[in-house]
Amino acid sequence: MIRVLVVDDSTFMRHALVSMLEQDPEIKVVDTARDGVDALEKAEKLDVDVITLDVEMPRLNGLETLKKLMKTNPLPVIMVSSLTEEGAVSTLKAMEYGAQDFIPKTQSNDKDAFAEDLRRKVKALARRKSIIRLKYHHHAAPQGAGAAGQATQGAAPAAHLSSRISPPAGAAHMGAASACKGPRDLVVIGVSTGGPPVVQKILSALPGSLPACVLIAQHMPATFTGPFAQRLNSVSQLTVTEAVDGDKLKNGHAYVCPGGMHIGVRQRGPLPEVSVTREPRDALYKPTVNVLMETAGNVMGRRTLGVMLTGMGSDGVDGARVLREKGGCLIAQNEASCVVYGMPKAVVDANLANLVLDADEIASAIIATVKG
Repeated sequence: MIRVLVVDDSTFMRHALVSMLEQDPEIKVVDTARDGVDALEKAEKLDVDVITLDVEMPRLNGLETLKKLMKTNPLPVIMVSSLTEEGAVSTLKAMEYGAQDFIPKTQSNDKDAFAEDLRRKVKALARRKSIIRLKYHHHAAPQGAGAAGQATQGAAPAAHLSSRISPPAGAAHMGAASACKGPRDLVVIGVSTGGPPVVQKILSALPGSLPACVLIAQHMPATFTGPFAQRLNSVSQLTVTEAVDGDKLKNGHAYVCPGGMHIGVRQRGPLPEVSVTREPRDALYKPTVNVLMETAGNVMGRRTLGVMLTGMGSDGVDGARVLREKGGCLIAQNEASCVVYGMPKAVVDANLANLVLDADEIASAIIATVKG
């Protein structure tokens, strides 16, 4: 049984979240809290597996509650955020401070989809409780640490955990003979649950002189991707912007796909360019990593390096197959450093990953492969 603590200052929202969660017989809401002070006390007393946490609350808001929780009683946390730019900024900060994922409050006509997504995320994150507790007890952020320090602490489980994960057949671990040979001038990144801090960790370690362009498909609502690109731009030597259809592939530049759209690569005359489109409209995820990986493989072939990061489900595995068939190379994040080992596991299980690496090792592998 997965034990959940629901934290929200709205009585209506608390009741709604409890009702949605307890539709699953594997989930039990053990209590609710109306503010951060109440939440910290109850999390300490109760044997909780996952916390859903509102951002705006009286007495102690969600961000301050989260920082205190990760120092004293680290647990998997899902932020329940508003679909506004301000809500996006706060949510991205929360993920730096240690929240594992977020779910945006939606309109009532999306209630069933919201409830299903919430239950799925709670069940996935409950399985990470022991790793999160180990990580934060060993790497508690120092008092007064700034956002950048928090991001480093919160982005991935401790690197030493990677030694427990053996590379699968057909894949090499960094340090073994690499199957990824360069140079390659396009890096395509697919990522979902738990992704923002890991993407920030990787991009902030890449040089502004990187001789490649980076395209990112992160499962995220449309109101979040602009602030996400701005945040990445502020901490990275690369220039990071939200992608616009027809953008040029520029070295040292990273493009984040707008939420609700798909990003890819197309040939326009003699030069390839960035494609941002609503097609396919029936894709389960918008953006879908399949479109990014497949179009990059078809247009750029051996010039492409794919990177599959933490995420639920298997989005991207079909596109990754095309990318590999066309001569592209693929790095998958390892299980120990993923919040949810779904999307990387799918490519590893399909024997499509050339390298399986801890989050801390991916930036240096990108640099080495791009430069050849």
